Amino acid sequence: MDSNAPTPDRQAVIDLLGVLAYGELSGFEQLAADSGRAPDLGDKAEIAQLAAAELRHFQLLRTRLAQMGVEVAQAMEPFVRPVTIFHNSTQPADWLEGVVKAYVGNGIAVDFYREISALVDPSTRELVLEVLSDTGHAEFAVDRVRKAIERDPVVAGRLALWGRRIVGEALAQAQQVISRRPALADLIIGGSGFDIATVSDVFNRITAQHTQRMSSLGLAA
Repeated sequence: MDSNAPTPDRQAVIDLLGVLAYGELSGFEQLAADSGRAPDLGDKAEIAQLAAAELRHFQLLRTRLAQMGVEVAQAMEPFVRPVTIFHNSTQPADWLEGVVKAYVGNGIAVDFYREISALVDPSTRELVLEVLSDTGHAEFAVDRVRKAIERDPVVAGRLALWGRRIVGEALAQAQQVISRRPALADLIIGGSGFDIATVSDVFNRITAQHTQRMSSLGLAA
């Protein structure tokens, strides 16, 4: 056995920080694109600030990984494909769809990683919770979507369907990540090995929270 190979617990932490880092980096890219589609300068500035917050969170994760002797690119690499598949399959058609995607997708990720953060050491948990802290995105999204529905109630049906598509794609890719990263799977399941029932319980809780989030937007889940 390679004496330099990471232990399962260490590898689980590296995987967790790696997937978070790539999520923050890709979130920054998506929000930057959303800023370009914003209908006015005020919204453009608001979204640019949200994108900057994602980048700050990425820097925190990169610093922690460096302290562990791990290059951030190395830690992120296993998660590039599933995250890319998610984004490629959920390209927003307009600015409102971009707002809903960012809000719903980020909310699912926050719920998922908060579940995992309860299973890691206190220092890692503190970092994860800091990275997952709300930067004002939820308030912004709820305000803009509800105002859009007030102006044109017809958009509610389209955005509700879009939200369902987002959650379906996000959960599908999360399952792929867990099934292909044994250390992360063992962390979630408490070292018992991959068990679909245990993971399903996690996803059921996330789905329930998604329903509440959609209700906040004024949309049916």
